[in-house]
Amino acid sequence: MDTTPFTQSPFAALTFVAAPALLTNASSVLAMSTINRMLRTRERMTELLKKSEAGVNSEADAVLLLDLVNRVETQAALLLKALHSIYVALGAFASGTLVTLLGAGVAPFQGEPWLHIAAWLGVALGIVGVGGLVLGCANLFSATRLSLTNIREEASLIRERLAPLRKAGAADD
Repeated sequence: MDTTPFTQSPFAALTFVAAPALLTNASSVLAMSTINRMLRTRERMTELLKKSEAGVNSEADAVLLLDLVNRVETQAALLLKALHSIYVALGAFASGTLVTLLGAGVAPFQGEPWLHIAAWLGVALGIVGVGGLVLGCANLFSATRLSLTNIREEASLIRERLAPLRKAGAADD
């Protein structure tokens, strides 16, 4: 591998650092949004706890509440798995950035074997990072599907409960 581009320009190394650095930034933003979703799931569970403490009117309401609780709990577990994967990706991309930068800086002085080792290590860390992002996104997608299921079920219940009122209002006109 020819190391002359590194010796000709000190900015050549930045070319190899840019991709992992951008992926590190993207992973950080994804981690922050996942943490926000996790906190919102915690708030939702607190709301459901208050509903359960207030009591339910029927067996159907109890079944619905239990289904909602189960889905919110599963959603929280999926978000935690996603966050774990995203943190792995974040660490891999940050390490990849460092390895690439060090490899590019040391290569002209230490010779070709070190450049190859740094390059392969950077690639391996990049693969781990991308895998973490893919796994994290898959878990986020599953958590979002559960959230949508809860929203649809609650919307259906609201429509069902309000239907007699709408009919009574229509009869009054």
